[in-house]
Amino acid sequence: MDELMSLTSMKSNLTDIGNETLNMLPAHVSVPQYDRSKLTPGIVHIGVGNFHRAHFAWYIHRLMQQGHAMDWAIIGAGVREQDRVMRDKLLKQDCLTTLIELDPESGRATEITGAMIDFLPVEENNRSLISMMADERIRIVSLTVTEGGYYLDAKGGGLDISHPDIIHDAEHPLAPRTAFGAMVAALRIRRDKGVKPFTGLCCDNLQGNGAILRQALVGLARLSDAGLADWIDRNCSFPNSMVDCIVPATGTVELNIVQSMGLNDQAPVTHENFRQWVIEDSFCAGRPDWNLVGAEFSDHVHDYETQKIRILNGGHQILANAAEIMGIKTIAEAMDNPLIHAMFRKVETEEIVPHITPLPNMPVLGYLDLIEKRFANKAIVDTVRRVAFDGAARHVGFLLPSIRDGLHAGTPVEGLALVEAAWARMCLGVREDESLIEPNDPSWELLTERAAAARRNPGAWLEMHHIYGDLIANERFAGAFETWLSGMYQDGIEPTLRRYLGQDLTS
Repeated sequence: MDELMSLTSMKSNLTDIGNETLNMLPAHVSVPQYDRSKLTPGIVHIGVGNFHRAHFAWYIHRLMQQGHAMDWAIIGAGVREQDRVMRDKLLKQDCLTTLIELDPESGRATEITGAMIDFLPVEENNRSLISMMADERIRIVSLTVTEGGYYLDAKGGGLDISHPDIIHDAEHPLAPRTAFGAMVAALRIRRDKGVKPFTGLCCDNLQGNGAILRQALVGLARLSDAGLADWIDRNCSFPNSMVDCIVPATGTVELNIVQSMGLNDQAPVTHENFRQWVIEDSFCAGRPDWNLVGAEFSDHVHDYETQKIRILNGGHQILANAAEIMGIKTIAEAMDNPLIHAMFRKVETEEIVPHITPLPNMPVLGYLDLIEKRFANKAIVDTVRRVAFDGAARHVGFLLPSIRDGLHAGTPVEGLALVEAAWARMCLGVREDESLIEPNDPSWELLTERAAAARRNPGAWLEMHHIYGDLIANERFAGAFETWLSGMYQDGIEPTLRRYLGQDLTS
């Protein structure tokens, strides 16, 4: 009872986040120095999650702090049921966000960002979203809808025109259910009214993400209106970009941090003390000067993408599955485990780094050292569960390209085969201490079924052709995979890791 009264008392002393309270916040909290009432929209962003607010929206906010980009305010939007929850939270606090930078050396730095000025209703027919994107003030439509949200055909990599959502949008172009269908509908209105098109800007971790977004819109439009598809392809721009900042999900820990500062923000965001954004300078309707606040415009985005996706995002998968099997909760804790850390370093240096094109100003191994340091940041409570989510999409995009490069070049792939075996073992849904792993993938039922079959016959896992394609026929990879997975079931994860690392199993 005393604890409940104490918690109630603490909450009653918190200052609500909102336009009217910005001048009441503690002095150490940075707040918008611009007049938010004078902001006008220039961007619609679909998928207002933590990453967007810590990255894309932060760059806009920092420009506004310098007196720039006042006509580039963000209108938030979403097409999923969970977006309604975020909308309700953010509208209650005037779309302001508390960002808390967690630096392991200097501690916390807190700022309130205000670049977002509204959040559209989440509707089945996306009417409000379409209307806003058709507004001539909107010059960029950006997205963070996760790597698995682009309806990619597993076999050819194009748009999956057999997916029920895509079929629906092709048959009901004026009442679409996907973000891409809504974008196509808005572009149809703009074309018909003689309004210039907008730039489509993908902010998800996909190789060639701009090209993938172009493919989604043009491919979907072509199913119902070939002329519109040609107009989009000819007039819209879709710059490729590489985005980077480690941003955990918001939970009890993050809410406690913001409340300990006396702030009542129901959707605060914590993030690491690192950001990077590299973008192709291809915007058909103009853009903010993001380079003034640290973003980089480059014609070599592909090389930046490859380095980041394979070393950082691939590295996350190297850590997460083994850690989940062992019951380790966070990425920083996984890096603290000597076996997992050593496996991470060995796989990265021997099987991923050799296939990365060096970039100016930093050797590839120097970049790996930076990633290693960022992963070990104990101030960031980045959960293994978050990182391991949707492995079916992430392994395909982050790890399998390195496997194929290794097989082609004749370099080692045994460590990456071990990582894939750990994913198969994790998808059994039971840790080594016999505790259950809750479903953590859109295709969890299929994965657990395959994992159970692979316990008896490891090759059954590689028979998922929509993931592995012809890799099952490669004896070097498939043989190593079978050895590691069998070893995990026979001896356990730790002896298997020791065997890979060449350590004495009797020590």
